[in-house]
Amino acid sequence: MTDEPASNAADSRAAFDGLLGQLRPKLHRYCARMTGSVIDGEDVVQEALVKAIEAFPAATPIANPEGWLFRIAHNAALDFLRRRHRQALLHSDEDLEIMADPATQIRDREVAAASLRTFMRLAPAQRSSVILMDVLGYSLEEIGDVTSTRIPAIKAALHRGRTRLHELAQEPDDAPMPKLAERERALLATYVDRFNARDVDAMRAMLGEEVRLDLVARHRVAGRSEVSKYFGNYDKIQDWRLMPGLVEGRAAALVCDPGDPDARPTYFVLLTWDADGLIGIRDFRYARYVIDGADYVML
Repeated sequence: MTDEPASNAADSRAAFDGLLGQLRPKLHRYCARMTGSVIDGEDVVQEALVKAIEAFPAATPIANPEGWLFRIAHNAALDFLRRRHRQALLHSDEDLEIMADPATQIRDREVAAASLRTFMRLAPAQRSSVILMDVLGYSLEEIGDVTSTRIPAIKAALHRGRTRLHELAQEPDDAPMPKLAERERALLATYVDRFNARDVDAMRAMLGEEVRLDLVARHRVAGRSEVSKYFGNYDKIQDWRLMPGLVEGRAAALVCDPGDPDARPTYFVLLTWDADGLIGIRDFRYARYVIDGADYVML
């Protein structure tokens, strides 16, 4: 008697876990553009990964694991949009004989430059088709497999989505500059100053009793005593310097390379306060792909 079946199952799960890690940034690129937010996009990715892990034992063998994962993420993104808007957002099922536009340098530049806000101005079917083909390089057949949509409808959605993106690219960006309330701005500045000074005791003093830490893609802890260890861990490394900023209008510490102050932030940490103090820390150090396409400003 051998343990070969158990060994095969373990190998299969190990390969699957490796694929999840490999595809996570790509899944995020899709989900962030579907939801219009790098933060919400990561929430959807996490939801999709949980569903995939739960379904994996019953689903094996999977002929196309990447397509299977993207189908789960696509459905999770639509579920998120339905919850957010409190209405069903159904894709068009029009069977139009419109050929997908040929790839052009102008179109490619417009898609690459489109902000997450801009993608949100496309209908969901147009958004998913344009992202899957023009951002991620999927074929019509692969898009059909992910979205459960017929190819003529995908072609129509691509044509309309690309046309709309071209129109939007001509419009001036008149989005208002996000602002923080004076109290939150002062708290953010104080937190960043104390963090950069590596004043662990002062940072611990800012924590509320019910503070929660989410070290994205690693672990979550709650309570002052547990979260306090987080500051000590940062004190042991040298590859960071914080700048106060906003990410999608939310208070954030933007993390920069201390050796290159003019470089773009490499990742960010979302911060939330209430009357009791700092109650939420969401650190993307181990999910740096999330900052790709993020709408952020330095204060």
